[in-house]
Amino acid sequence: MEWTLVPPAAAKRWITAGTLVVLAASGMVACGMEMAPPPTARVERDTVAVAVSASGALSAVQAQNIGFSQGGQITELAVKVGDVVAPGQLLARLDPFAAQQALNQALAQLAQQQAQLNKIVNGNTVEQAQRDLAAAQEVLDATEANADAANEQAEKAVFSAEKQLQDAERALDQARQTPCTPTGNGATTTSASPSMAVGNNARTNNQGSGSGGQDCTQRDQAVSQAKTAVVNAKTNLSNARKQEDVTRTQGEISVANAQRSVVQAENNLDTAQRNNPADIAAQQAAVRNAAVQVTIAQQDLDNRTLLAPIGGTVTAINGALGEFLNSGTSTTPLAPGSDAAIPGVQSGVGASDASGAVNVSAPGGSNFIVLGDVNSFQVVVPFEESDAAQVRPGQNVEVTFDAIPDLVRAGTVLAVAPSGTAISGVTNYYVTVQLTETDDRLRDRQTAEANVITESVQNVLSVPNSAVIRQGGQTFVNVPGPDENPVQVPFEAGLQGDDRTEVRSGLTEGQEVLLPSATVTATPENQGGPR
Repeated sequence: MEWTLVPPAAAKRWITAGTLVVLAASGMVACGMEMAPPPTARVERDTVAVAVSASGALSAVQAQNIGFSQGGQITELAVKVGDVVAPGQLLARLDPFAAQQALNQALAQLAQQQAQLNKIVNGNTVEQAQRDLAAAQEVLDATEANADAANEQAEKAVFSAEKQLQDAERALDQARQTPCTPTGNGATTTSASPSMAVGNNARTNNQGSGSGGQDCTQRDQAVSQAKTAVVNAKTNLSNARKQEDVTRTQGEISVANAQRSVVQAENNLDTAQRNNPADIAAQQAAVRNAAVQVTIAQQDLDNRTLLAPIGGTVTAINGALGEFLNSGTSTTPLAPGSDAAIPGVQSGVGASDASGAVNVSAPGGSNFIVLGDVNSFQVVVPFEESDAAQVRPGQNVEVTFDAIPDLVRAGTVLAVAPSGTAISGVTNYYVTVQLTETDDRLRDRQTAEANVITESVQNVLSVPNSAVIRQGGQTFVNVPGPDENPVQVPFEAGLQGDDRTEVRSGLTEGQEVLLPSATVTATPENQGGPR
């Protein structure tokens, strides 16, 4: 048994100026009932439009990423997220210690160079050079005298160490030659040294004569002490000779340095006596260079204080009091034809996704402070290249917002990027849409969908696209016939919009046309439900 199911009219929103009025509702005819009339519509005057759409995000018309030119520790944070600031208002400060010291050093260098210039210009350079030479000569004489004295003292120390070694060696020989009497017997022994063998034998042969010596243990201790004294004397002699070399070398270096100072002073005197004008020019250049360094150091110190370059609302802060910041090197990628930022895109980084949603771990990305105008927005949308080819500046746009489903705002295309950006491997072109209407619920970076009307005709006869039949290069519609059977009527079609098709001829205003219906089959398992 066959059932005919007529679906309700589609709930799709039309991008037109009017609304299609469907004159027939859906119906279903069951077994034993008459067939419900097919759904119909009428030929009406309306706006026929073609649109392309894409998702992007809201961006404040005026926004700026702000940071310090050099890193440092935050010592003052004068604003909070949500604060409204005026141009020139204090935002934050970094620890100025290092920058202040650099400025002090630059100022001292400038003062030194200026004093040198004054000396040259005032003509007292020759007298000063003569005094410098005399002083350098005195230093050289004193250095040579000190070096000679130090060398003489080192030589005396070596001589003394040599004498001590000789005395220690004689004492060792005497200790070894001293006879001794072993403890517990009357025998007298001496050192086993071969040089003493004959004397030992003689004393051994005479031991019965009543002659004697000191105890052998004491004699051995005396020998051991004498050996230690010899070792120490040798060490002292070696150290004395090394010190002598060091003293002589140090003296030679000191004298050489003093001689160089004398030579430099002589050269300075010679230059001063020539009164070369190039000296003044060179010193003036040195003063100018020192002044530039002061300016740079002052700028570095000033940059430790961060002021608002524009007025606006603080939308992000990434840093707390006492934390250390890196230098702010990021820049803002701007939307085409605008000063607004491209949402979700950081300097040198592609878009995070096709919707323009932010893909960062902190608000504002890596930027320290972000300022923006939260009352004026543009929509920045990436369009695929096939859709972007149809978008032109000045076209009307209808914008909806995911976060505010009931809100629709009008806008116009401001600009289209001249070059594409790869997003997920697909070439896209950013389009900037200027909103002509605003709302208090709008927020920076909210997801928005822009429907750009690329072509439209106003106040023309039109029929729903679902009623149009295309065959063999011609267009037709079905109209109710005299016997309630559909009759196919040709007509000349114009612009085919997203929902309606323009009728140029062949149909009249108010004429009824048939809409398609769906067919279902009833089965024991599916009582009247669609297959």
